[in-house]
Amino acid sequence: MRTTRLPDWLSKPFRYSPAVHDIKMNLRSRRLYTVCEEARCPNQGECWERKTATFMILGDVCTRHCRFCSVTAGRPNAVDPDEPVKVSEMVSILGLRHVVVTCVARDDLTDGGASQFVKVIEAVREIPSRPPFSKGGRGDFCTIEILTTDFGLNRDAMEMVCRARPGVFNHNIETVERLSPDIRHRAGYRSSLEFLRRIKSFDPTIPTKSGLMVGLGEETEEVVQAMRDLRAVDCEILTIGQYLQPTSRNLPVVSFVEPRMFSEYEKRGYEMGFRSVSSGPFVRSSYHAGEMLNGI
Repeated sequence: MRTTRLPDWLSKPFRYSPAVHDIKMNLRSRRLYTVCEEARCPNQGECWERKTATFMILGDVCTRHCRFCSVTAGRPNAVDPDEPVKVSEMVSILGLRHVVVTCVARDDLTDGGASQFVKVIEAVREIPSRPPFSKGGRGDFCTIEILTTDFGLNRDAMEMVCRARPGVFNHNIETVERLSPDIRHRAGYRSSLEFLRRIKSFDPTIPTKSGLMVGLGEETEEVVQAMRDLRAVDCEILTIGQYLQPTSRNLPVVSFVEPRMFSEYEKRGYEMGFRSVSSGPFVRSSYHAGEMLNGI
């Protein structure tokens, strides 16, 4: 049975923030995109006020048509060569403590966009160190987390990004194995696990991260099995959040998972050996991403 009415625990009041308004104006002036806006994330204002932002590079048109995602799909424009500098400028202007860099899928590019990730990482690292963000060894200014596609399992592309040494390498498995073929486009459950395994084999010192959406019709044991599968490839950081239908064109919500179940998933995650777990109705890949690194 599918449902559309939001339960009380998924009610989040709108709160106007002048700071958030200024961020949007700065983004627009540089023709930069954030997944916070493109994916209609309910945590957008909260994260920006916490000095965390998720930039979406390689444009705003995706070559994949995943049924859960609201990002525009179609034929992308040429890659902006100035994009890495624009991202680094925004990181500096906003004084970000933690930056997440994600992308639209670019299957039209030979390397899937890997070289642009490297350029963005290098550009952010060129920002002069400023206390208190210069500690921790994962970036001169702020910690740098990347959330990538699977690059078509292109080994050279994967190694190229690993050599740039991001502070966290995130790739979302998105859903349980049974539902994956109907939800994801040009990406598979097993290929995502293989991607995470290869990243660890290239550089075991880079923390790997992945995320799951629930409420799409999965069974509890299927979620637990996906968690086991992620630990089997040495994934260390896990996020689990409620799927919310972003537009009428996307998959409908099948169920709203109660908060107690998210707490149970978090408990099971730590028992399995994940080093950091964030599980809750509003959790998204980048939600409190900086705080999740504490102790990692």
